[in-house]
Amino acid sequence: MWHVLSRSVPLLQAAKGRMGISSTKEVSETEATDIIKNTIAENCVVIFSKTTCPYCVMAKEAFKNIDVQYTAVELDELENGRQMQVALQQLSGIRTVPQVYVNGKCIGGGTDTRNLEREGKLLKLVQECNLSAAT
Repeated sequence: MWHVLSRSVPLLQAAKGRMGISSTKEVSETEATDIIKNTIAENCVVIFSKTTCPYCVMAKEAFKNIDVQYTAVELDELENGRQMQVALQQLSGIRTVPQVYVNGKCIGGGTDTRNLEREGKLLKLVQECNLSAAT
């Protein structure tokens, strides 16, 4: 029960209606930041990832293990992935991926996410998101 958003077109099309950008146009830092903020706001679980990163796989596996849907934004598959990663660093202060967001908050990277899952805390964080959405 998980969702993967891994192509530039869906991510940028999702933002296109709000910002008038396309997948072929370079986005400004402000536009990239807005896309990231909107993606985080619209999804309970977001993993900013790269397809070749073992820690990104680790983070995704943690959510699969607890059968939780997530949105993965594969920066290495985005035409403007570098810009997106720079904007992500400006928001979080973290340069590396994965960056995992639950309920609008960065919970860390792959090891952090795996540890939360092993401690039984990851599902509780997701459930808080579901409670927030219900109110």
